[in-house]
Amino acid sequence: MLGLETIGRRSGQRRLVLVGYFEDADNLATLAMNGWADAEPAWWINLQAEPDATVLLRTGRRPVRAHAAIGEDRERLWAKVADYPGWGNDVDGLAAQRSKNTAVVLFEPRITR
Repeated sequence: MLGLETIGRRSGQRRLVLVGYFEDADNLATLAMNGWADAEPAWWINLQAEPDATVLLRTGRRPVRAHAAIGEDRERLWAKVADYPGWGNDVDGLAAQRSKNTAVVLFEPRITR
């Protein structure tokens, strides 16, 4: 699990949520899901409005920029989800219950000044 600190799109306040993740080279990846419910999670909606965020790992804080993986990149990352049991045994079946694709969110390192 990682702590994800976003900025509320309406409030402008910092928001902290815990999300499961996996590593992809220098990036971190997660699924934008709300317990497989149809609604998008608030943290993902916040990131779409302001993609700069901070992740909190055991090794410390890391500034990141978030975006949805698309095309072949999304397919490659979606295939890796099955390697991580925290999302359930039938990720494809659970995802099929939603009315839209579940976004695979990438957190790329961001250089701060």
